[in-house]
Amino acid sequence: MAGWNADTAAGPMGAGTITLVEGSSFCISLPNGDIQPEMPHGVFFQDTRILSRWSLTVNGQQLEPLAAEMKEPYRALFAGRVARADGYADSPLIVERLREVGAGILEEITVRNYSLDPVECVVSLSIEADFADLFEVKEARIQRHWDETRQPDAGSLTIKAAWQDARKGTVIHADGADVGPDALIYRTVVPPHGHWSTLLSVVPALDGTGPAAPFVRPEPGSMSPRDRRRLEWVARIPVLRMGNRSIERTLQRSYDDLGALRIEDPDHPDRVVVAAGAPWFMTLFGRDSLWASEMALPVDPSLALGTLQTLADRQGRVFDPVSEEEPGKILHEVRLGVSSGLSLGGKPEYYGSVDATPLFVSVLGAVSRWGFAKETIAALLPNADRALDWIRDYGDRDGDGFVEYERLNDRGLINQGWKDSWDGINFADGTLAEPPIALCEVQAYVYSAYMARAWMAYDAGNTALADELTDRAAQLKTRFNEQFWLPDRGYYAIALDKDKRPVDACASNMGHCLWFGLVDEDKAPLVAEKLMSPQMFSGWGVRTLASDMGAYNPASYHNGSVWPHDNAIIAAGLVRYGFVEEAQRIATALLEAAEYSDGRLPELFCGFDRERFGQPVPYPTACSPQAWSATAPVLLVTSLMRYDAHVSLGGVWLDPVLPESYGELHVANAPMAGGRISIDISGSAASVRGLPEGMVLHRGHRPWMTELVEQAKSRKDA
Repeated sequence: MAGWNADTAAGPMGAGTITLVEGSSFCISLPNGDIQPEMPHGVFFQDTRILSRWSLTVNGQQLEPLAAEMKEPYRALFAGRVARADGYADSPLIVERLREVGAGILEEITVRNYSLDPVECVVSLSIEADFADLFEVKEARIQRHWDETRQPDAGSLTIKAAWQDARKGTVIHADGADVGPDALIYRTVVPPHGHWSTLLSVVPALDGTGPAAPFVRPEPGSMSPRDRRRLEWVARIPVLRMGNRSIERTLQRSYDDLGALRIEDPDHPDRVVVAAGAPWFMTLFGRDSLWASEMALPVDPSLALGTLQTLADRQGRVFDPVSEEEPGKILHEVRLGVSSGLSLGGKPEYYGSVDATPLFVSVLGAVSRWGFAKETIAALLPNADRALDWIRDYGDRDGDGFVEYERLNDRGLINQGWKDSWDGINFADGTLAEPPIALCEVQAYVYSAYMARAWMAYDAGNTALADELTDRAAQLKTRFNEQFWLPDRGYYAIALDKDKRPVDACASNMGHCLWFGLVDEDKAPLVAEKLMSPQMFSGWGVRTLASDMGAYNPASYHNGSVWPHDNAIIAAGLVRYGFVEEAQRIATALLEAAEYSDGRLPELFCGFDRERFGQPVPYPTACSPQAWSATAPVLLVTSLMRYDAHVSLGGVWLDPVLPESYGELHVANAPMAGGRISIDISGSAASVRGLPEGMVLHRGHRPWMTELVEQAKSRKDA
């Protein structure tokens, strides 16, 4: 996830915070439904907080929260009660708030009277809109103050704001309310055992002038656009049943969250990509969107294709030290709105990522296996080649064969791999590594990029390019295993520092090297043993940093916490090298952890030992939902299913090693080569129905790109 420098960490959102998300819009509130400006709460549209206070009182009393139930990722029902003025504990007045997020919010407020007498009620909503940039809110440092005007009208309040040459606005529709400049007030009498309801909407005003498309409740019997979009998503993804209902619920929650995190490319509305996560990263990210969409390939391969196409359109073309753009480089993140000057690098598009570029090529290789038209994949090959040029010309600045990073300006990220917090890369004694830094997992991504492009080149008959990339990959693997391996420790260094010294901390990063096949066979058992050691494995997952390291802190962002996506990648790598029991242990621990958060895995949780705390300890500012955490359960289960495809080879591979506790697994409507298949697994027995013509089911593992390249090279040399 997008990290931060020393002074830009996210602040806590408060206990019981509820986050609703739909596309690039989201809402953060207290468990009673209120939004308070002094907290990082609000309704956000295009990276701007269009509503910063939304505080409800009844007869001057705030609501005591009773329940907050998320119906869908974009809709929640809040229940609270109104304190009595006479001192009695139980109140007859219960307030329900049904909220839906889209381009703004739609909220139905219902006051229910459970007494035998009518009750006079003054229902008041205090309103503010500060139009703060997402970064200002996240970091609790509101810097700009907009010139604001408020226009109360019959049933509506329009708030307009100006700052320099920018214009913003918010329109609140509230039929039947007495509208003032700061509040909406309803006066009503709620009959005994009766109720009173009203419907409100909040929408952004485009360019601070007219409102966006009205946010209205659909007619009875019809669905909202959010519901229609969700049903369209449900119709195109797999339907599963599992003997273990808890795991089934977690996978279903993953599907729902992934569906809510889809956003449209504004330049190509038919192209859907994956946003990184809520609340602070509801936009396109290079690394996060690529990882999440690859892990979701068995659910919907088109997400990965759309992500690749959108990133390709924004691939670096020039050298710009401010945004860290370089020719061929894949961006780190996109930000919208006037205040993007507060964002990383000071521009809307920031390129300070060392791993997004090789991941782009690697993911393209994975997508090419899932049956898209050859011309669709071929259209992205020039982008892949420019990415490989970046690896050679900019990524490997000193020509030692490794890709390293160093930020180009002091507004960029200090660390530019996935552990991108300011203190994320350190030695065993806790000393910070100094850049340029070559991360171990980045070399694995580069290796995978070489192999993926080499295979596609062999497949197209371009043997010269294929041979060149195969040789580069072989040299990289040799050098990596020589220079990163710490024989006296039995694990790989997390990185090489500016002096090419191994950064000797024991960290989870080396687990990524397993999945891409960069680890020598003789070293893999030691890596697996280290990852599953008590210092690394908390009982809920593999820690980012071993507990005997100098920088270890179980409540840190990257130095001892547990990240679900990191663990899913590690588990997949363990399966690749034959360490099935270890992968099962990781998968089971994470899926059990999800039970404590209603089936949703957060961005991360703390790394305290499971024997010390009987349930996962939440990390205070973790994103939830978060794209690569939402897709982590998918990768965990499909890795243990050993399920994969290579359509051009005419094969589907399935060789399950699911733990007995998972029960039987039945999957229908799974996408495959333009068709839909059904999968049935009971123990080690598996069957597939509905395979498209020309597709054959195989046991064992799908041939790795390394194996395909070796086979192609052997045929050429024969």
